[in-house]
Amino acid sequence: MTDLLPDSIGYSVLRKPDFQRETANWTPEKVAALVQSFLEGDLIPSIILWRSPKSGSVFVIDGAHRLSALMSWAHDDYGDRLASRQFFNNVIPEGQRKAAEVTRRLIQENVGSFSDLSLALKNPRAVPEDKLLLARNLSVFSLHLQWVNGEAEKAESSFFRINQQATPIDPTELDMIKARRKPNALSARAFIRAGTGHKYWSSFDEATQSQIETIAKEVYDLIFQPNVDLAIKSADLPVAGSRYSADSVKMVFELVNFTNGMQPEMWRDETETRRRKKAGEEAAPLSDDPDGTATIQFMRVVKRASERIAGNTPGSLGLHPAVYFYSFTGRFQPAAFLAAVAFVQDLAEKRRLLKFSEKRQEFEEFLVKHKYFLNQIVRRYGSLQRSVPPIQKLYTVLFEGLMDGKSDDEIVSVLQDATNRLPVKLVDTDDHEHGRDFSTKTANAVYLESVLQTAPRCGICGARLHMKSTTVDHKIRKEDGGTGAPANGQLTHPYCNSGYKEHLHSVKVKS
Repeated sequence: MTDLLPDSIGYSVLRKPDFQRETANWTPEKVAALVQSFLEGDLIPSIILWRSPKSGSVFVIDGAHRLSALMSWAHDDYGDRLASRQFFNNVIPEGQRKAAEVTRRLIQENVGSFSDLSLALKNPRAVPEDKLLLARNLSVFSLHLQWVNGEAEKAESSFFRINQQATPIDPTELDMIKARRKPNALSARAFIRAGTGHKYWSSFDEATQSQIETIAKEVYDLIFQPNVDLAIKSADLPVAGSRYSADSVKMVFELVNFTNGMQPEMWRDETETRRRKKAGEEAAPLSDDPDGTATIQFMRVVKRASERIAGNTPGSLGLHPAVYFYSFTGRFQPAAFLAAVAFVQDLAEKRRLLKFSEKRQEFEEFLVKHKYFLNQIVRRYGSLQRSVPPIQKLYTVLFEGLMDGKSDDEIVSVLQDATNRLPVKLVDTDDHEHGRDFSTKTANAVYLESVLQTAPRCGICGARLHMKSTTVDHKIRKEDGGTGAPANGQLTHPYCNSGYKEHLHSVKVKS
């Protein structure tokens, strides 16, 4: 354990290879159990390391979670103290902070802190016998190490072979690891941590690194702020849910790939790409990014797509998260977020944003009235990629129906047509049985309903406003003699203020 203390030589040369996993899947209970197992002398599998002959650094090939748990205990930093805050530039999600608090409490209850056990040997009469035994174990127990010999390629192949056996790597993580030098994976890793943490882009020059970190922070603030946990307690909901969730990495990687027109075969398997090209299909392989130029281009595309649905730039529709991205039980739905991005991008490409603004209030009232449709689709297809096309189909059918002057009942009938393959049916949400106490889902549903009922409205299109995406508009334009008096002001969506209003004015002038 002394090799893992902050001022030890061993700790100073330890490194995480860039083909390690992005997510930390251990729960507070598992971290606490690992520390207790170590102190009680239970069998802990060997840590597998590789030493770079070029840099002299020691890389963890297998056992990173085990090592991290023990280091966190030794440093009393479970993702929320000084070292973590410096590493993540003070961007600590609320979920991460709470997990750290739970971990610290569990360890204190089960075995005690590292500093307490270290002091116990100096004053053995002042501590209980069971804690003294743990302290003595701490002084002699160690982890067994195994070493991988060879060049970097040998270390990487060893990692994949080991980590696809006992605990297989999530397919998205595996994609990102294998594509770690490509612009899509580099962009996703930057976005998910707001440009902080392990810098997979550290080989680029400083100016490029700075650009990557700046764009990452801007997009992170746009879609993930404010941080939320399982309970909805504010009307200020993040458009992309909690960054500290199981689906966030998958969702961000999917967002990067979709907005940049990337197909899986373009970064996964070059032999598959060649086979498709022989068949006459266009699927040019995505190359590694040697200098960061492509990564910055990818990130700018994601930023533009994010700014269409959130924020205060002139082209932002300012979609209300409670309308589009959260189910009627208050749960964030990653597929709904991705589907909305896809739908808005399609509207922009077909130059139909003005038409959408005309029907936006009716469009969103339908979504709110039939919010459980989202749950039905996700229940049928799954929470991520497979649900995106049917949700986007729902939006498209709804928009086309409103453009054709159809009623809500007629639109529901079209949605239920077998050719659309949408598993939507009318239900009464009050039919569910409930216990005596409010569950988290019920409490979230009540709060979400309140948010939807009390949300202010855009003075131009009449749809709900998200207060993070609003502008103040002149009711009577300045060009027409309007003043800056409060009585002449109204809250609007940025796009309604900058684009749709001018369109209405030009139509009025022509008529």
